[in-house]
Amino acid sequence: MSNHPLQNSRVPDVVFKTRVRDESVGGENPFRWQDVTTQEIFSGKKIVVFGLPGAFTPTCSSTHAPGYEAKYDEFKALGIDEVICLSVNDAFVMHKWAKDLNVSKVRMLPDGNANFTRKMGMLVRKTDLGFGERSWRYSMYVEDGAIKKIFMEDGFSDDCPDDPFKVSDAGTMLAYLKENK
Repeated sequence: MSNHPLQNSRVPDVVFKTRVRDESVGGENPFRWQDVTTQEIFSGKKIVVFGLPGAFTPTCSSTHAPGYEAKYDEFKALGIDEVICLSVNDAFVMHKWAKDLNVSKVRMLPDGNANFTRKMGMLVRKTDLGFGERSWRYSMYVEDGAIKKIFMEDGFSDDCPDDPFKVSDAGTMLAYLKENK
């Protein structure tokens, strides 16, 4: 998709409910809640975001998230400040999934209430799979809160019978950034 209606618009203004490591908490789970705003994440930065249907799901776990982790240093070399994986999952699930995938460079950002995904217009029903509402698969390049480029998979619909994964991958985003450097 060449031009998406969100291109050249701003990312939605939301608050993400995250968990951060805090040794002062102690115990087996040394984490505390921390609200993080869209402004804090995107202001003055060049960010690549990829949204996906869910932690621990097949394509997300085998290819999508690991692909961005593997190419993280290439993104950094192109001036990207942060690469973010966004999913309609809670902070606990995103943390466990990152550990399971050995993802340490990509930031796993929980959109547990789907506030960001809904305002992006990327929320779809996946009730046929028992998933409820989830993110459609996409990636975007954001500069200082402005969406400069978005790659959205074809077939956007509720209860889509397949899970397209052709343009939201790390390679497509890298090629775009290299061409537009």
